[in-house]
Amino acid sequence: MRLIPLLTAIAVTVGLYFLVFERDELFAFARGETASDAAASATEKTETNTPPATSEASVKNRIGVVALRSEARPLDSAVILRGQTQAARQVEVRAETTSTVVSDPLRKGAQVKAGDLLCELDPGTRHAAHQEAKARLTEAKARAPEAEARLEEAEARLHEAQINLVAAQKLSQGGYASETRLAAAEASERSAVAGVEAAKGGLETARAGIESAQAAVAAAAKEISRLTITAPFDGLLESDTAEVGSLMQPGSLCATVIQLDTIKLVGFVPETEVNRVVLGALAGAELANGMRVQGNVTFVSRSADMTTRTFEVEIAVDNSDLKIRDGQTADIAISAEGTKAHKLPQSALTLNNEGRLGVRIVREDKTAGFALIDLLRDTADGVWVAGLPEQADVIVVGQDFVTEGVAVEPTYREASQ
Repeated sequence: MRLIPLLTAIAVTVGLYFLVFERDELFAFARGETASDAAASATEKTETNTPPATSEASVKNRIGVVALRSEARPLDSAVILRGQTQAARQVEVRAETTSTVVSDPLRKGAQVKAGDLLCELDPGTRHAAHQEAKARLTEAKARAPEAEARLEEAEARLHEAQINLVAAQKLSQGGYASETRLAAAEASERSAVAGVEAAKGGLETARAGIESAQAAVAAAAKEISRLTITAPFDGLLESDTAEVGSLMQPGSLCATVIQLDTIKLVGFVPETEVNRVVLGALAGAELANGMRVQGNVTFVSRSADMTTRTFEVEIAVDNSDLKIRDGQTADIAISAEGTKAHKLPQSALTLNNEGRLGVRIVREDKTAGFALIDLLRDTADGVWVAGLPEQADVIVVGQDFVTEGVAVEPTYREASQ
């Protein structure tokens, strides 16, 4: 009973030995070949499957990347942006005084001319105040001649007093007049000087009264003019004018007037393309309703929006037929100088150690390099960049795992992939 397990173990051991260490001879015996034929076949197979040592070392030292063979293509000369239409002018006409409206309202949509009546207010006692101011002006003007006459009289008295003083001084020097007479002459001269100064003050007061009365008349007239609120320019009413009986106070809205015979297209251009937009450049736009319009650039902002870092651009478009409305969405194209550029996947962009934007490229010696680029346009299916040569092998997968001068083993793909 003990002999059978022992023989079984010996047989299993021998079988494993031949299966592991003499596998080729065992397979050759099974195929009916000799041992020398099996050895030759094994040697040939080994030599065939083993690559050269130098080739294997070269592949191991290179980093595999995926590159795109890109060629520069003409980029259309238009600067594309999205914006909206905007009225050339829009004003909220408001009251400047307190009163109630006495005119019938105009309904929104009505066309108005510059100077047309929009709201008329109740004058109240303003006309009476105006007449009172005029009367005070007349009274003030009447006082002026009297003040001038008093000044002339005072100046004449001063002149007489000065003559008497000179005479008294000469007589006193010759011993022909007493000191009392001289003192009296000096007192008269001083009194005459004081009278002249008082007369001048009275004249200045009269003139000040005239100016004050004139200001009161002007203020009363201005207050009356505020009772009539008119259209500041030709345009359309965007809202009804104030209703009859409405109490208007300074700042209360009478009506909103917009001017649409010339309309503006307003958009915001990114800082990478703002230098391509010049004043007077021809621009076209397609509105949301399919209408196409043309105009010229009239304004390019010099200050960027603090949030979006974009610059406002305005384009003037003729709208004499009033078909374009305020606030419509518009796809705008502004003509600009054309250029050649590469269209690359957005994921291909990377930064160098200085934080500058660029892409990794494959050089002729199969090493990685870095090329600075200028971002021209960002689209849904890629970005247009400038700064690369006419033809460039751009690394699109693995660019973040290689640095300047690192050996790479590129695999190329088509631009459409």
